[in-house]
Formats: sequence, C-alpha cells, structure tokens
Amino acid sequence: MSVRVRYAPSPTGFQHIGGARTALFNYLFARSQGGAFILRIEDTDRSRFVPEALQDIYDTYRWLGFGWDEGPDVGGPKGPYVQSERTALYREHAERLVADGHAYRCWCTPERLERLRASQAGSKGPQGYDRHCRELSPADRAAAEASGVKPVIRLKVPAGGTTTFTDRLLGEVAWKNADINPDPVLLKSDGFPTYHLANVVDDHLMEITDILRAQEWLPSVPLHVQLYRAFGWEPPRFCHLPMVLGKDGQKLSKRHGATSVREFRRQGYLPDALVNYLALVGWSYDDSRELFSLADLERLFDVEKLNKAAAVFDYQKLDWFNGTYLRAKSQAEVAALIRPSLEEAGFAGNRLGDAAFLEGVAGLVQERVKLLTEVPGMVRYLFEGPAAYAADDLVPKKTDRARAAEMLERLKPLVEAACDGDPGIEVMARELAERLGAKLGDLLMPLRVAITGSKVSPPLFESIGLIGRDRARAAVDAAIGKLRGA
Repeated sequence: MSVRVRYAPSPTGFQHIGGARTALFNYLFARSQGGAFILRIEDTDRSRFVPEALQDIYDTYRWLGFGWDEGPDVGGPKGPYVQSERTALYREHAERLVADGHAYRCWCTPERLERLRASQAGSKGPQGYDRHCRELSPADRAAAEASGVKPVIRLKVPAGGTTTFTDRLLGEVAWKNADINPDPVLLKSDGFPTYHLANVVDDHLMEITDILRAQEWLPSVPLHVQLYRAFGWEPPRFCHLPMVLGKDGQKLSKRHGATSVREFRRQGYLPDALVNYLALVGWSYDDSRELFSLADLERLFDVEKLNKAAAVFDYQKLDWFNGTYLRAKSQAEVAALIRPSLEEAGFAGNRLGDAAFLEGVAGLVQERVKLLTEVPGMVRYLFEGPAAYAADDLVPKKTDRARAAEMLERLKPLVEAACDGDPGIEVMARELAERLGAKLGDLLMPLRVAITGSKVSPPLFESIGLIGRDRARAAVDAAIGKLRGA
C-alpha cells in the first residue's frame, strides 16, 4: 500500500508553530514517498470549537505554500474529512465493540464519578474509573436501563499485562496496562465520540499507513493499540516527532516569543523562510546544509534523519533565515512584500502606488532588515519628512554650527547630483571632503540628519533621489536655517 499520512488539527485555537511543523513533516514524508497527505478536522469537542480557528487552518497552509491531497476543501475518496460529519460511523463502531464484548455501557452519573474522584484524591491506591458498570448483574443492568440515564460506552482495558508497539524514532515501547486510563469513554452520552475512538476509526477507514505527530501524544498510543486489537485491525506505523522547546528547555510558549503562525506572519516573516527553518527543527539533511527550497525538501526528506532529542526553536536563527531569503529576492518582489507594512503604518498617498518608488525603497532596506515590519520605522522620512531634531544634532564632533552650515552649503551640488542619479556622486563626496579637510562621515552627517532626522539611516544619496529635488532642497535649507538661528 502506498504511503498515506494525515494532519488532524482541532479547531480550538490558531495554528501553533509546533503544529505547523507536524503538518510540514507529514507533507514532506508523503511527497518523498510518492504518497498522499490528508487533512482531517477533529472537531468533535463542540464546546471548544472556534470558527476563526477553522479558517486559520486553511489560511495558514495556503500562506506557507503547501497543502493536502484530500481534505474538507478539496474532497477525496475517504470523506467526509470533518469528524462532526462522521458521528454515525463512530456510533456504529462503538456498538460493534459492545456486541463483540470489547466495550460496555456505563450509566454512572456525573455525581457518582465526582464522588469517586474525591475519594481517590490523595490516595495512593488505584486512580480513575473503578469499572463499576463493567460486570453488572442482569438485574442491575435492567435497573440502570430503566433509570433514564443516558449511558456512555467504555472500552474494556486489561487490568494486567503490557501493551507494546514500535515507534520509528523511539524504537520498541512497552506500556503497563495498569498505567492506561482504566476503561476510558469511547462514546459520550450525547452520541459524540471521544478523541480516541474517532481517531482510530478514522485512521483505519482513511487507510492511514503512517502517523507522524508530536511526542506529547505518545501516552495515547497504548490505548489506541488496544482499540486496533479490539477491532481486529492492523495499527499504522507510528513516529513521534521530537518536542519543540524554547531556549530554556521548556515547551515553546508565548513567554518565548511568537508561537502562532499568524503572529509570525504579522511580524513580517516570509513563508519560504519559515518553512525552511521549521524543517530543520528536529531534522537535518547533513551537518552543513541549511538552505532548502520546498521542492528540495520534498525530494530529500527522510524520517530516518529525524533527531530523537527535543528540538530548540531559535528565534535569532529564524531571523537569519528570513533576512537571507529577503536578500535573495528581486527588488520588485521585495517592493510587493513591504507595501502592506507601509500601508499598515499609515503611510498614505499616491507614492504607495508608484512601483518605481517602492522598488527604490526596497533597494534601500533589502540588505538591512530581517523582518518586513522593520521597514516602516526605517523609511518613515521618505513619506513624512525628517524626524524632529535639534540644531546641535547637525553638528559633527570637534566643529561648530557655523562650520556645519558651511558643509551643508557646499553639499548642495551633491544633493542636485543625487536627484539626477549621477553615478559619480560617491567620488564627488570624497573629493569635497578632501578639499574641506573633513572626514567623509563628518561631512555627510549634517546632510543625513537634515534629510532623515537621524544620524543613522539607509543609504543617503539614494534616499535623496527618492525624496525628490524640491523636498531635498527644502530639507537642507531648513537645516541651514536652524544652524544659523533663522
């Protein structure tokens, strides 16, 4: 049978970066094996269902640039691919387990279960359900059925023995049956399945051959293996992926930084950079190569190269990837990418519609930013004029206001040359600095402050060219006036 894998998120919150990595690894494994990648929406917990989270699943992977072969939005031969649309299947299979003697109905009320939990609290004895309804006498069963209480269906888990399974990454795993949740609920009284029943039934009916998921799900496997055995089915192959941790060794959370894909997107990360980095969080091709396109990953991914140890999510390394990918793009591509950030910053006017101007802005920042959201603060002066500054901000060290004003007067021809796009302007600037006996940096500092309002900025002469002749002249004259007390 050809490989079939699935990603099965619950729409209860926005897509976490760890979930995105799981989806990516499943997708890459399917592509590397010539198999199929399936999306299944596990929404049977209706109390936690969030419509925006469901839409976020589709939006996230559309933005990241990879998708599924079968799913709710694309169809497929094993649908429906939304669990809330498959409840009849789960009830049918739960009843089958009861009929075969592998499960039973339980009429224990919430009040009885609460008393049981209270009596077990602090006790060193057995915890969890006490199997009260597992071996009811005919008379007690008849009384329970007549009580009007809607029963749940529970799986009969052996009290002794061991459940073993093989994990492709972790090897053979043995689990004492005494440590499995005793006789868990498979079908709730409202007719909806629990995660365990729906997950196993769907994986079997959808012919899933391999399950790749986070190691946090490892404790559920023994129970699922018990279910497969009860149904008489062959379990799929398991591979539990290394955990994603912060640099402090704790599970990645908001205290470390962004965790949802939508937040990374909002902060200005590129999808191809994020995909490349995610692929390396717990997997490596060799000891040196770091840059991979999605097509490269589809061809080279191998589960045998997964790491057993937990993986650390390094935000600084992700920033490096993002800057690297940003610099590899054309100015036209970067221009299109920065426009939303500029609009969100409130920069209005027809300049945002000027493709040549935006490409010029892209050229100023492309080598200097790691995130798209850094751009507005860096180029605000291009849209709104120089930031506020004091006269003394225009004065280089070891000089005075009169000398700074003279420098600006002598720099006016260079401003004109910059507006004309003169390719020899750098030579002109060095020659002027030599004639005036000044360091080039000191000579240009008053002009930089006059144009941008800051002593540190993107390339000065290119900025002047983008600002335009009239605004550049006015900025220089305003600076000279400020130095002379006008």
